[in-house]
Amino acid sequence: MIKLKQLIYLFLLISFSCKNTTQKDTVNNMAIASAFVDAFYSFDSDSLHAVLSEAEASQPEILYYQKWAECGHYEVLQRDSHFVKNDSTVIFPITVKDDLMGALHIDFNVTDTFHIVIRDGKIRSVKTSSNDPDEYYDAKEWVKEHRPEYIEKACEGIWEGGPTPCECVQGMVKGFHAIKEQETTAPSP
Repeated sequence: MIKLKQLIYLFLLISFSCKNTTQKDTVNNMAIASAFVDAFYSFDSDSLHAVLSEAEASQPEILYYQKWAECGHYEVLQRDSHFVKNDSTVIFPITVKDDLMGALHIDFNVTDTFHIVIRDGKIRSVKTSSNDPDEYYDAKEWVKEHRPEYIEKACEGIWEGGPTPCECVQGMVKGFHAIKEQETTAPSP
C-alpha cells in the first residue's frame, strides 16, 4: 500500500512539474512572439535581425517584408488575438491599414498572420499568411500586365531579400492608382 501511495505521489509530482513547465514555456513563447512583432513594426531592421538571429532561413523574406510594410505605411490596428498553436508555435495575427488597399479604394483592413516557431527560447522560423481580398490579387496581375515598368526592376527578388522592397511596394501602389484612374476615365458603354 505504501508503494502505491508513493507511486501516486510521484505521478502527481511529475504531472504537476510538467504542467508548470508547459505553462512557463507558453508564457515565455508568447513574450518572445510579442517581441518579434514589436521589432517588426518598429521598422528597425537591426532590431528585427537580432530577434531572428536563430532563424536564418526566414531572414530574407521577413526583413524584406518589414521594409515593404514600412514603405507601404502599414499602421497596426489590432494585434491582440494571438494564441499558442502547439508547444513551439505561436500564431500572431496583425490587422493593418496600408497604402495598397487605400490605392484600390477598398474599405478593408488586411490581417497578416505570423506563424512563429520557437524552440529553446529562440525564434527558429517565421512564415506569414494574409487575408488579402481577390481584388488585391487581380490588381497585382493588372499591374504586371499593363504597367510592368512600375514593378519589373523594383520587384526583383521579391520576398527573397530583394534589394528594393520600398520601390516595389511603391510601384505596386502607383499601379493600383493607375487602375483607379483608368476606371474613372473610361467611357461609359
